Amino acid sequence: MFKKLKNFISDPAKRILYLSQLGFYRHMDDRKYLEKLYRATFGKELNLENPQTFNEKLQWLKLYDRKPIYTTMVDKYAAKEYVADKIGEEYIIPTLGVWDKFDDIDFDALPDEFVLKCTHDSGGLAICKDKKTFNIEAARKKINRCLKRNYYYLFREWPYKDVPPRIIAEEYIEEEGKVVPEDYKVYCFNGKPKYIVVFHNRFDNSKALSESVYDVDWKKQNISLDNHFAISDISQPRPKRLDDLLKFAEILSEGIAQARIDFYIIGNVIKFGEITLYTASGLQPMIPESMDRALGDFIELPIKD
Repeated sequence: MFKKLKNFISDPAKRILYLSQLGFYRHMDDRKYLEKLYRATFGKELNLENPQTFNEKLQWLKLYDRKPIYTTMVDKYAAKEYVADKIGEEYIIPTLGVWDKFDDIDFDALPDEFVLKCTHDSGGLAICKDKKTFNIEAARKKINRCLKRNYYYLFREWPYKDVPPRIIAEEYIEEEGKVVPEDYKVYCFNGKPKYIVVFHNRFDNSKALSESVYDVDWKKQNISLDNHFAISDISQPRPKRLDDLLKFAEILSEGIAQARIDFYIIGNVIKFGEITLYTASGLQPMIPESMDRALGDFIELPIKD
């Protein structure tokens, strides 16, 4: 509680996001809200007339690139069928059930291991590795809290605005020694992959979360595309199916100015994770800072309507 209070007082961006969750900015115009949040995050004005950096251009895309298909892409349930049609059903993690309310879930019908996800937000997730020890009450509290919120209002990522709030259960996919398999996040610009980010130790509270960045030839880069995470000293082996990974990312990002396509790789098996249209919501400091402009140069903005 003290930490949250300290952040509220000392961090203007966290203060805006906290108040936003309480509904304080719900009726504020999208552009004004994004200008306010960007200023609080970076300490400078948002240039929407001539955006140059990655983070500036993502704010522009939120406001002016609004294709209806984007709502399908960010819906964690609807995206499965969309992606299966593009690259094949075998790359989709099987869905075990979908419900509108947590209390509708029949846990007796689920296997001993599964993952619960909210379809309409980021972070609404509960992992069950053993039903005998799974804390259903904690999961209920977390999921129900997420079901009540419209993620759009936090960062004005408009595709989330009309995603129906639901819960899905997915098969739990396992990689030895990890809570969840390594997540390969492919940064794509106008349909072309440029970098692959691997997060290490996700959801493992006993280890520090860190980040490795590779180019498309799998050469490790001494950079961070989100400096909330340490640059890892881990050198991840080149994935056996790197070429397929990049091909699928190119297919799924076709026609999009910037998208991050996430996959899991376990041995020789690739599974689709999600499509992220606004990486870190365009509010991510980078190491070195010049990467913000370098990535921005990759993005060719569409013609504004």
